[in-house]
Amino acid sequence: MTATGLSGRSVFLVEDEVMIRMMVADMLEELGYTVAAEAGDITEAMRLAQATEFDIAILDVNVNGKVISPVADVIKAKGCPFIFATGYGSSGLPEQYRDRPALQKPFQLDALGRTIEAALRGG
Repeated sequence: MTATGLSGRSVFLVEDEVMIRMMVADMLEELGYTVAAEAGDITEAMRLAQATEFDIAILDVNVNGKVISPVADVIKAKGCPFIFATGYGSSGLPEQYRDRPALQKPFQLDALGRTIEAALRGG
């Protein structure tokens, strides 16, 4: 399965669970995306969000007990699309970002691909 017309785009991935982060990175590569940067904590995510060029971000909502909102704010200010990955459902999203796309963990390859494509197309 490849991302139709959108492969080759770069993704910034924030996930505190190392095994999940590795699995999602593998899924992204299988879909034809490149991982521009990865972070496992809010401090590193903030630094990378400001310093790294990427086309889209996938943000875990709860990173080591901290809400991802400051990182989402930086990415929004850059004008980049982002999606959330959460085990809490849409009610677990930061209130100001409840209109953003979210993947319910655990998610499958096809759901990841569809969600990224929709976000990159602005849908």
